[in-house]
Amino acid sequence: MLLSLSISNFVLVDHLSLDFSAGFSVLTGETGAGKSILLDAISLVLGERADAGVVREGAERAEISAEFAISADSPVNDWLTENDLAGEESVLLMRRVVEVSGRSRAFINGRPCTAQQLKAVGEYLVDIHGQHAHYSLLKATEQRRLLDAFGGAAELAGETARAYRVWREASALRESAQNHAGEQDAERERLSWIEQELASLDFSLDAWQDLQESHRRLAHAADLATGAQTASDTLEAEETGVLNRLRALRGNLADLAAIDAALSEPLGLLESATETLHEAARELSRYADRVDLDPEALNLAEQRITAVQTAARKFRLRPEEIPEHLATTRSQLRQLGAATDLAALAAAEAAAETDYRRLAQLLSKKRQAAAGKLDQAVSAAMQQLSMQGGSFETGLVNQDAAAFGLEEVEFRVSPHVGQGVKPLAKTASGGELSRIGLALQTVLSGTSGAPTLLFDEVDSGIGGGVAEIVGRLLAELGGTRQVLCVTHLPQVAARAARHYQVSKQNRDGRAVSQVGLLSHQQRIEEIARMLGGVKLTDATRAHAEEMLVVG
Repeated sequence: MLLSLSISNFVLVDHLSLDFSAGFSVLTGETGAGKSILLDAISLVLGERADAGVVREGAERAEISAEFAISADSPVNDWLTENDLAGEESVLLMRRVVEVSGRSRAFINGRPCTAQQLKAVGEYLVDIHGQHAHYSLLKATEQRRLLDAFGGAAELAGETARAYRVWREASALRESAQNHAGEQDAERERLSWIEQELASLDFSLDAWQDLQESHRRLAHAADLATGAQTASDTLEAEETGVLNRLRALRGNLADLAAIDAALSEPLGLLESATETLHEAARELSRYADRVDLDPEALNLAEQRITAVQTAARKFRLRPEEIPEHLATTRSQLRQLGAATDLAALAAAEAAAETDYRRLAQLLSKKRQAAAGKLDQAVSAAMQQLSMQGGSFETGLVNQDAAAFGLEEVEFRVSPHVGQGVKPLAKTASGGELSRIGLALQTVLSGTSGAPTLLFDEVDSGIGGGVAEIVGRLLAELGGTRQVLCVTHLPQVAARAARHYQVSKQNRDGRAVSQVGLLSHQQRIEEIARMLGGVKLTDATRAHAEEMLVVG
């Protein structure tokens, strides 16, 4: 829903800020006051093409900002997230700046964006009726979406689109296998060679670590044995050995401890150290005896290490990466085998096509059933809107299989009796187009996506009882949607919950458009003006007040 609109230096507007509410609101004013400027400003902030002519004379730039409230389940949230343009929760800010040079800048939630992105977001938020540039009902995709929503087929349409993508992917895989059979055979041969080379190594990380440790021991066996024996001899030598010297020291200390008991604790520690060193000497001697001086085992270990390192260099790997590379190669071989099994791929493609066509045919039946009901309801609504004898028709044009199904959807109308049925996009009259849009929106009020509807020229060429019907329908539509309508008819204006007046004043020799929210008394004056022209009478005021009471 549109919450607020701020306009600066745009055409005849110098500075203007407006707040909006839910429900039905109208914009009125004398001819030339600038009522269309407001819709033009909204169109610009929704991505309409900009040019330097919109910049108010004497200003450097025009700027329009709009704030929208968005619900938590609105699809615009996903779009904003995907495009990294999300802002505060439940609020969306859109801004457009047009320089006097003609250069235009756009922003969503304070972040720079393109005009096309503004337009994409705007389609989730606002539907403008009466101006072809932003009339979403003229678009084939929106017509199809509305029919599916009206017929309760939106979920089935989504399933059909997904099934179509699965089918096309299966078809692409089968075609790729056929077209690249030679390349795939060469790739399979290459991967098979790699798999055989690496598998023949019978390599594992644990065995590789054990091999390296064993090789280090075998390569330094002589040094290990000599070093261990030398250490043992140093401890156990009869005259100069560490243990003999400790034993003599222990005897002297024992004599002293007999004199002073305070030396008993150090004596105990010395005795413990002597035992520990004696055990160390025995272990070193046993280790020296066990060291394996085996040149043949060393040669075999070196051969194995060389083989592993050679294979790793061949495939530009570190030895530790060999198991993972082997697993990856085997996985690629399995995938390639599946990707080149033409019989299996063709079967998968056929199954996917069967699933798609089953869903698409169900969708076609739902669309055919919904089309008749929609045609009847919209045609009936048109009779109330000064289009007697007019009719609405939903065309279902058979097409080749596509993501949206087996048919295009085209809304067609005959505005009046005797006129041929034409596509809605080719309806000439702006007023008729707006009224047809009103009829559609009334029938589809629970299915149309945009929460805000703007109507322009909806009352063109009508009056009297038809105008009252238009006002009633807009008011009813305002019960579920935010509706903003530019109108010349008092019957329509009297039905609104909020009434804005557009006026033009002369300020410092320049025309300036202003917009204000009217009080109840001001509404009486404005509706009286719309009823009676320039000279207002008590009778026209009384009539205006009566219309507001009835409305």
